[in-house]
Amino acid sequence: MIEKVYCMEEIAAIIIRHTFDKDGIEFVTPGDFSQQMAYMHHPKGHQIIPHFHNKVERTVHFTQEILMIKKGKLRVDFYDGKCRFQKSAVLEEGDVILLAGGGHGFEILEETVMIEIKQGPYAGDADKTRFEPA
Repeated sequence: MIEKVYCMEEIAAIIIRHTFDKDGIEFVTPGDFSQQMAYMHHPKGHQIIPHFHNKVERTVHFTQEILMIKKGKLRVDFYDGKCRFQKSAVLEEGDVILLAGGGHGFEILEETVMIEIKQGPYAGDADKTRFEPA
């Protein structure tokens, strides 16, 4: 299953559940997102034509990050642009989430191992604004 989480009519996150399966390529992000995410399932022997990515100047206004849950369970709390709690989602081993907008916080429900992927370069303290959870 692919879930889109909305806060105030904007996509706050896209979750690819570990149970999702579909042959071929399924891009789950809109083309204008600064972080693109796709699910791919190919049979043995399938070939992806060799390629490289061209240098293209892009403007990124907000960091979007992807978390891949390797082990464990955690709760993601979503906040709107005014730091108001909106909703939560629980992620489990094998789930993948793209955090696309708004605010977010986490509570680790079981020992968790995850991988984070986001755009760089890292901007230090200018990269994020922290606030108290709801």
